[in-house]
Amino acid sequence: MKNLLKSIFISALPVFALIIFVKTLIQFDNNLTNVGLLLNALPIIIFFSSLFIKPVARTSTTLTSFTVPVIIGTAVTLFTLNLNAIVISVALALGWFLYLTWYSKFEKRDQNTIQVGKKLPPLTFENIQKQKVNLTEFDSDYKVLLFFRGNWCPLCMAQIKEIANEYQELAKRNTEIFLISSQPHKFTESLAKKYNVPFHYLTDKNNENARRLNILHENGLPMGFQVFGYESDVIMPTVIITNKMNEVIFADLTDNYRVRPEPATFLKIIDKKTL
Repeated sequence: MKNLLKSIFISALPVFALIIFVKTLIQFDNNLTNVGLLLNALPIIIFFSSLFIKPVARTSTTLTSFTVPVIIGTAVTLFTLNLNAIVISVALALGWFLYLTWYSKFEKRDQNTIQVGKKLPPLTFENIQKQKVNLTEFDSDYKVLLFFRGNWCPLCMAQIKEIANEYQELAKRNTEIFLISSQPHKFTESLAKKYNVPFHYLTDKNNENARRLNILHENGLPMGFQVFGYESDVIMPTVIITNKMNEVIFADLTDNYRVRPEPATFLKIIDKKTL
């Protein structure tokens, strides 16, 4: 139920902010009430728009540059004593802080199934040709398994782009990259065409492996994205690096979907094990 509420919330917040912004702009008459509401709504709109216009792989946890104007906008609106505006302003501010402290975080991620030093269980996926692929079939020294939410997630796409930019460095270390999601094949095929690097693009059909690894995020898709063909259940952002014996040498089970490791971290981990 909580994840379903989050799914609805993340779709409703930017829409609500946009409605308030447009409505306020149309009737703008340079009074404090309108200034306060614009300061509330605009940072929220800019943040969510920027994720898709210029995707980033990670953000700060507090997003201070957006949070400060939201707070100022609320303070300005409270000063006007306009009850209707105050209710809207507080709702926007509350929505923003819920995004930072509630929506962005994964609660109680399982740290036992994926542990450094443990072997991964046999994992079988489908490649873009819909053929069964077992990770043990690959003989590279190291494997980087990037479990991502889907093409709809701008942070995931930015993270994949970062790794693509570092592909040659990873390849020098005899490291193969596996991009894994449970999204329909057509989206993974589209992603594969985008990058001219020999990644392995895999589909976790019906989230079977996500369940085995306890990284399934039920109802993790923002409400409404289903119309584009995505499934409601997704995989939590997770990075696992294994060695030749399929032992985990690094695992990042982020508890905040906006905080993710950089490719430089992967190189350091691999170099440390190679020495």
